[in-house]
Amino acid sequence: MLSLTAVTPLVLTGCAEHTTVRVYDPYYNDFHVWNDHEVVYYRQWVVETHRPYRDFRKLPPPEQRQYWAWRHSHPDHR
Repeated sequence: MLSLTAVTPLVLTGCAEHTTVRVYDPYYNDFHVWNDHEVVYYRQWVVETHRPYRDFRKLPPPEQRQYWAWRHSHPDHR
């Protein structure tokens, strides 16, 4: 029983790291998986457009639209 309580926090932490968040892009009518890979692109956009970093969800819709337009011009190179 004691060993089970020691392992449980690790299992829960591991599961939280693999949560998939899908973000709908209404301008291109598609979905994106918002994960560490997408965050790299978002941070690149913030730097290239000389903006202060803000959580994407807090951006006004016109700025979210600008991001998606930029993102679609920078496809994944996996």
